[in-house]
Amino acid sequence: MTDVVSARQTELELEQGRVSERYARLDALRVEKEEQLARVRRTGLEGSLQNHSERDAFATLYEDRLAQLYAVDERLVFGRLDLDPDEDGVSEQRYIGRIGLTDPQQERLLVDWRAAEAGAFYQATAARRQHVRRRRHLMLRGREVRDLDDEILDPGLLADDDHISPDSQGALLAAVTARRTGRMGDIVATIQAEQDEIIRAGVSGALVVQGGPGTGKTAVALHRAAYLLYTHRDRLARSGVLVVGPSTAFMRYIERVLPSLGETGVVMASLGTLMPGFQAGPEPRAAAAAVKGRLEMAEVVVNAVAQRQRLLVEPRRLNIDGTVVKLKPAMVRRARERARATGKPHNEARATFVKILVKDLAEKLRKKLEKSSGAPVQRDLLLEDVRTARDVRVALNLCWMPMTPEWLIGDLLSREPLLRAAAPWLSDEDIAALLRPAGSPWTEADVPLLDEAAELLGAVEAPPTGRESEAQHRRNVDNARASLENMHQSLEDMGIDGVVDAEQLAAANEPGGVRRTTADQAAHDRSWTYGHVVVDEAQELSPMQWRLLARRCPMKSFTVVGDIAQSSRLDAAGSWDAALTPFFGDRWRLEELTVNYRSPARVMRWAAQVAQAAGLAVSQPEAVREGDHAPELVAEPGGTLTGLVGDAVARQRDLVPDALTAVIVPEAEVPAQVAALRERWGTARVDRAPLPGVEVVVVSPRETKGLEFDTVVLAAPERIVEDAHGVVGDLYVAMTRCTQALTIVSTAEEARLPAGLSAVPR
Repeated sequence: MTDVVSARQTELELEQGRVSERYARLDALRVEKEEQLARVRRTGLEGSLQNHSERDAFATLYEDRLAQLYAVDERLVFGRLDLDPDEDGVSEQRYIGRIGLTDPQQERLLVDWRAAEAGAFYQATAARRQHVRRRRHLMLRGREVRDLDDEILDPGLLADDDHISPDSQGALLAAVTARRTGRMGDIVATIQAEQDEIIRAGVSGALVVQGGPGTGKTAVALHRAAYLLYTHRDRLARSGVLVVGPSTAFMRYIERVLPSLGETGVVMASLGTLMPGFQAGPEPRAAAAAVKGRLEMAEVVVNAVAQRQRLLVEPRRLNIDGTVVKLKPAMVRRARERARATGKPHNEARATFVKILVKDLAEKLRKKLEKSSGAPVQRDLLLEDVRTARDVRVALNLCWMPMTPEWLIGDLLSREPLLRAAAPWLSDEDIAALLRPAGSPWTEADVPLLDEAAELLGAVEAPPTGRESEAQHRRNVDNARASLENMHQSLEDMGIDGVVDAEQLAAANEPGGVRRTTADQAAHDRSWTYGHVVVDEAQELSPMQWRLLARRCPMKSFTVVGDIAQSSRLDAAGSWDAALTPFFGDRWRLEELTVNYRSPARVMRWAAQVAQAAGLAVSQPEAVREGDHAPELVAEPGGTLTGLVGDAVARQRDLVPDALTAVIVPEAEVPAQVAALRERWGTARVDRAPLPGVEVVVVSPRETKGLEFDTVVLAAPERIVEDAHGVVGDLYVAMTRCTQALTIVSTAEEARLPAGLSAVPR
């Protein structure tokens, strides 16, 4: 035994030395890039435009590289592959990490986990070794190697090393049982074979990743985004990748994952922020969300826009500098027909409408003035008088008003006559669900309507920006392009070719220009089209939300992850085929994750029992562990919910002392539970969000989608189902958020409890 301990300690010391060598190289690269960036910045604005472009290109590259180098410090190195000997009898040891590193002589120190050479770290098995003899997992805390875990794929090694054991899963179990922090961690060190196959799948079409709770759908999707950016850098660096999640809380939960994988240029957006400048909240009315989500709402918006292109019922008398001219209905009809025939959006077509009517009115004014004065009048001199006359401006706006999406949709949803005129087929119940007071806050269900309106309206004419002339701008772009071509080989050698393009460089050098990354540009541009879109919790999307996202990526390159059984929408699609075929046709394929890495098996059996009792066809992925703590139901009719919750939290804190505990309650109960728990546990330890120092988080079921906690106290399950209009999706999701222990408390009679809840599996 002493020999085994000594041999293991020797291995740990050996790995510590090698890991330290790679961290030293990381530090040296940081210093090198800092110095290069400082040198570039010191060059100032001297020289030609091409000099400026080259300077800014290098500054951009150094800044982006530094951001990457500083983001990968945590567990920089996590694995080692020992390969079969080559013809000379030399066995390569290949270290796997977050990014690729070479020493000053260009000898490889670390293989990027996304590289083809790293694939065997995730894919090799004893049956298909792929020339791997040993797979070693390195477990670091900070920069210190705390432990290692070996998987022996070549039986011949067992005879040589008696201190190791075959087929170990210590690294995986350590990861799935580690304390949760309120932020999602990457799984780059423990990606399993079925996950890796999905991560490395091709980029074309939509890949749907179906998986029950705890299967790592979100982690797989984010690692896939990082892999695609690495593998298809030329294509995606210029067009960008969009990651969409169900809520702002969810986006905060996952925001650190991609930077930790070496990718800092991805646009992250919740369903409520898909329109730049908007922070829309959840739609509180389920019936309204259902109606707004129907595809027919696109036709409603089309009709609403068309209604604002009005005709005159009778002639209108316009006073132009003291002379009255009649605007006749036929004139307006002709101008409208010609404006619509341009095919341009409403606000852009309005310019044609205005130009035609101003020209016609100026001609009528000319004839009237010439008739009264007997002298010829040049029509061109009258155009500005007509255009600026108050009566003309009022009349033209009444017939064809320039509009913003906010104005159009806000007006439509707050005025019943307008809504009925735009959607005469809607029932009284649908109209009542859609109507709301003017000035109501925007919701996630409104965002697709706003986006549809923005597509139909186009931009309202903006004042001049002061940018250099278009001719000069084109010259600037040409110079920037020449600079990038000159630097192409150098940038390619550095592995960062394509990070910045000619348009970005030219814009950065023009007066008032601000250098923006592709992600920055995309996040501020509603019309931006992405190279790839990742959609998480996709079962929650309405048809109108899918329509919006399909517009964002015309190439239909998507990673779609979710679980149909977890949907909480009244109008949820019953299958991926029903949800996706209208937008993707046959350009989508389905993969399924079959292993639950998060939730203990005993918890999952209970959750599945409740879901199946409600008629849901849920998948039951195999859990990697049974779990140490039996789930419990505490039902005390007549008791107080705050008391039951507080006692359950206390028991769980004793059971798992360092746990991050989630108290999941109906939305209306959140304030009372926060107040009661703070009184019992202290203000600093209880909050609505997982912040530093917070040990107990109080959230509603909707807010837990995609999240995970060590322990969960779930309160008033019967009210959670009632709040969801009888749909058990929210309850099922809430029951599957824990990694250690689950307690459900209720003050209701047993008859009111959801079916399947009373019989707790053991």
